[in-house]
Amino acid sequence: MKKIIPVLMLVLVILTGCNSDTIYTPLYDGKKLIIGVIGNIPKVREENVKFKHINLDKIEETKNLSSEFDAIIIKKEHLSKVANHKYLAIYQHSGLPFFFMDSKKSFELIINGQISYKDAPDMVDQSYATGILDENHFCGYGLYNDKVNDLNIKDVYTRIFKTIDSSKCFND
Repeated sequence: MKKIIPVLMLVLVILTGCNSDTIYTPLYDGKKLIIGVIGNIPKVREENVKFKHINLDKIEETKNLSSEFDAIIIKKEHLSKVANHKYLAIYQHSGLPFFFMDSKKSFELIINGQISYKDAPDMVDQSYATGILDENHFCGYGLYNDKVNDLNIKDVYTRIFKTIDSSKCFND
């Protein structure tokens, strides 16, 4: 019996090490972020990120969104509404990054006013999230192994928070 316990422990360690549901991106530990969300508040690992619900009317009415928020996240269920030409100037000139979550469409084309959301083709290798600072600065966030699960989605949010803090993918 004493010989079986070390063997079982070794097998357990090996199996745990092979778990594909491990997030490899360290937690975002930068400054506290306040992010406006159109849609449901996401579940994330970080405690230094605060979310506030925001609606489309608020985006249109607020002259200086950057005084209230560090970024805006738009969830999947609202993508067709926000891909409207009347919001283009806001996306392009607000100075805030906007993140479009779980879209099967190319938001680069939509934000540049080249095509409507309805007419945009579905993208085969589309990122899980697209970040846009203005009409010339975009970045994409894929899921680990292209698998949609809770851990991989939380990992995308962690990378988004790091981008917001550093604006790294938006620099030329």
